[in-house]
Amino acid sequence: MSEDKHKTEINNEETSHTPPPRRTKKKKKVRKLPFIILIIIIAFAIVIGYAVHGYNSGIQYAKNQGKTLKQHKFNGAAKNDGKITIMVLGADKAQGGISRTDSIMIAQYDYIHKKMKMMSVMRDIYADIPGHGKHKINSAYSIGGPELLRQTLKKNLDIDPEYYAILDFTGFEKMIDELEPNGVPIDVEKDMSANIGVSLKKGEHKLNGKELLGYARFRHDAEGDFGRVRRQQQVMQTLKKQLVSPSTFPKLPKVAGILRGYLNTNMPDSALIQTGLNFGLRGDKDVKSKTLPIQNTYQDYQSPSDGSALQIDKAANKKAAKAFLDN
Repeated sequence: MSEDKHKTEINNEETSHTPPPRRTKKKKKVRKLPFIILIIIIAFAIVIGYAVHGYNSGIQYAKNQGKTLKQHKFNGAAKNDGKITIMVLGADKAQGGISRTDSIMIAQYDYIHKKMKMMSVMRDIYADIPGHGKHKINSAYSIGGPELLRQTLKKNLDIDPEYYAILDFTGFEKMIDELEPNGVPIDVEKDMSANIGVSLKKGEHKLNGKELLGYARFRHDAEGDFGRVRRQQQVMQTLKKQLVSPSTFPKLPKVAGILRGYLNTNMPDSALIQTGLNFGLRGDKDVKSKTLPIQNTYQDYQSPSDGSALQIDKAANKKAAKAFLDN
């Protein structure tokens, strides 16, 4: 009896000195945690360093090409409504000190609902240009730069962007060639070559920067400016897909740097980066698009000074623009 009791005491004593396995595992996890955190920090630093280097090299590339940016006066008012609205212009090279805009778009990103919208404004709209009478709407940019164009958009279409962004055609070409050295896949809808500097054949092709720009600018067919605006939106939708593709992700910092190096804008870099990251990482990739004037609200008009133009129903198009941007 006493012998059994003695054995029981010994067993209890041995058991009491055995460390619980769970505690050991927990200590090992605690010891590993600093190394895991260190690895994450190092990886994060490498990614940030790579992005910064690529971005700066893109900007330097634009500087090496002799590109200098001049900021323009612009009185767009911030609305603090959770959205950012930008007047995006494609500008031709200045001739005789006058630069023309070949495309007018209104880009809007909604930070709350993570949605991007793109509205094209046809350059042939016959508009009241404040202080300068009636002309095609794109004449406002040639006469008084982005600020006069903003005033013209406000007066005729009740669109009042907060910022402007002007990308010249050379910058567009360089950005495309960096993004897709083998070309961007596009279904060319017809043979085209008139006044675009390249010759394109109908069918599926991979277009380099110069060819893609020519495709987006072509207007010498029965559709005229309507066809050009439609193709510009087609190009934008295609580029959106390329930009969010995993295969192009490593190229994005340098592409963004090239874009910034050729982009004349009053947007701060912080807003550009915030919008780009927000859309790229969390935004709805279904970019909604619209064209002004809308159907059945315009008629052809022969302007005494500007030639063929579009006379529009301003009230109907103001309503359509407001519904699209505010919805």
